Amino acid sequence: MTMQLYYAPGSASFMVHWLLIELDLPYELRLVDFASRAQKTPEYLALNPNGVVPTLVVDGKPQHEAAALALWLAEAHPQAGFAPARDDPRRLDFLQWMFELANEVQPLLRQWWYPGEVAGEANAEAVHAQVVQRVARHWQRIDAHLAAHGPYLLGATPCVADFYLVMLMRWARNTPTPATGFAQLAALAQRMKARPSFKTLYEREGLSEWA
Repeated sequence: MTMQLYYAPGSASFMVHWLLIELDLPYELRLVDFASRAQKTPEYLALNPNGVVPTLVVDGKPQHEAAALALWLAEAHPQAGFAPARDDPRRLDFLQWMFELANEVQPLLRQWWYPGEVAGEANAEAVHAQVVQRVARHWQRIDAHLAAHGPYLLGATPCVADFYLVMLMRWARNTPTPATGFAQLAALAQRMKARPSFKTLYEREGLSEWA
């Protein structure tokens, strides 16, 4: 199997790139330069009509949606234990976390970074105020869950949703209510960032903040 990952440093491709490294899979990196809006060019839109990253080309076929790609990678490599099997009693909890992060938390944080997409640049402050309140409620609830059922989202060992959560926590690093302001979330982030794959990810994407 040959794979090429179209990515931008620190973006939604972060989680997929991290998992490729964690699972020790062969892949090629293809930078999508956001500064020049390369994600909106006809060439890139032919790969990903949404004009976003990631795109993972698998044996010549382009695939997208970060959460779907992460879930596929985990299920294609069950030996890593990052996704409960269908008959595992934790399976529904796992899917619930994946969809909650994808449908609730990630869109809110995208609004934080791109408030103009929601209400125009003139209303960015109002958008930020709403996002901060809503994201903080998610952090509070997830932190309480980790306190009762952690140290990871499904208990004793990490799953794909933990990788996803840490990516979103990183996105929120400069908000007034960062996830690391909550004790259990801060501890989870520290554990996940201690994985050798995280260091490699930062090196390959040229990142330094929130290391």
